[in-house]
Amino acid sequence: MTAQGVRGEQLLSGGERFAPEPGFFAKLIAPGFTNILDRIDAGLERGSLIGHLPDGTTRMLGGRAPGFEAEVWLKDWRALLRLATNGTIGWYQAYEAGEWDTNDMTATFAVMSDNVRTLGGTARSSGPFRWAAALAHRFNRNDKAGSQRNIAAHYDLGNDFYAAWLDPSMTYSSALGCGEDGLEVAQQRKLEAMAERIGEPKTVLEIGCGWGSMAEHLAQQGAKVAAISLSEEQLAYARQRRDSSIEFRKQDYRDAAGQFDAIVSVEMVEALGREYWPEFMDCVARNLKSGGRAALQYISIEDDLFETYTGTADFIQAYIFPGGLLIKSSEFRQLAEARGLGWQDELRFGPDYAETLRIWRERFEDAVAHKRLPEGFDDRFVRLWRYYLAYCEAGFRVGNIDVHQVTLVKQ
Repeated sequence: MTAQGVRGEQLLSGGERFAPEPGFFAKLIAPGFTNILDRIDAGLERGSLIGHLPDGTTRMLGGRAPGFEAEVWLKDWRALLRLATNGTIGWYQAYEAGEWDTNDMTATFAVMSDNVRTLGGTARSSGPFRWAAALAHRFNRNDKAGSQRNIAAHYDLGNDFYAAWLDPSMTYSSALGCGEDGLEVAQQRKLEAMAERIGEPKTVLEIGCGWGSMAEHLAQQGAKVAAISLSEEQLAYARQRRDSSIEFRKQDYRDAAGQFDAIVSVEMVEALGREYWPEFMDCVARNLKSGGRAALQYISIEDDLFETYTGTADFIQAYIFPGGLLIKSSEFRQLAEARGLGWQDELRFGPDYAETLRIWRERFEDAVAHKRLPEGFDDRFVRLWRYYLAYCEAGFRVGNIDVHQVTLVKQ
């Protein structure tokens, strides 16, 4: 234990509220273990899982058509009970408890994600556990006080932590065109693409500025930039390291007031929650001059999966991004257009996010192996972060989630 104590505990302990241990009651209502395996097998239309079971037997699940392939070592039958009652949250808790392991975590998640429509409720929380997770998620709603808590839980883990595995620009969003030229070049390419969408504005508001790489890029092009965030850690870094002409403010987007030639926002809207999407679009419309342009980068989930996704909370909402919600792109567009914001030049580049996450995961593992993580992050947190990066990478590889850039033009 360090003088700082265990870092990341707010995320670890916060997630526990979503899925209590499956006790005697769960054992009464859960199907038998064989039945759970049968349901998974029936739902895998593509790809396969080879399951090494606690009784020493091995079973192939799926294998009917080409797809992702992985092996899982099930060390305790309770892992299936957790999956059946608490879905992705329970499956993570089983991993944390050492009840299962795999030869390829990303591939394991990809098999499940690729078959999410045919698996139905097999990998989602059920009954009272579903309601409990949904209720816990409601307590993380993003009113002004909640937004401050939720942002701090994730982004205030420490600048030293993120610096250990992000690229030197400290850009924590999808790169564009990941390839042989490396992550840092691909992140710069993303910043340039966002800047091109807004032309050559004199004044820019950035909503959710992170560690300031986007704001600095715009300032270096001659814009006067006001950049807002709720993260104390990110703002401290940006104020110390970035262009001194940038005005970095600790401010909720709902309090932003002014008239700007352009607005940019990179992967901030996933932190809002559906009930606050209209307020975000109000903010853009209110602060953008007539004829002005806004450039957004955001993460979506496929429309046909959205309502099921919002019916409860998943692993990411429980343990990684409290209060978070992926965007339903069609609804988000309707909200923009209803406020006179024309939706133009939409670009989707989900495979680049999969590659960005793969590189982050490799850099994180290297930092762990060479003891470059700052003190205070214990093995439990390391396993959480490893799981998170692989889980998200799988979603983008399959295509159930995507990343977009779009330009909004105020009519």
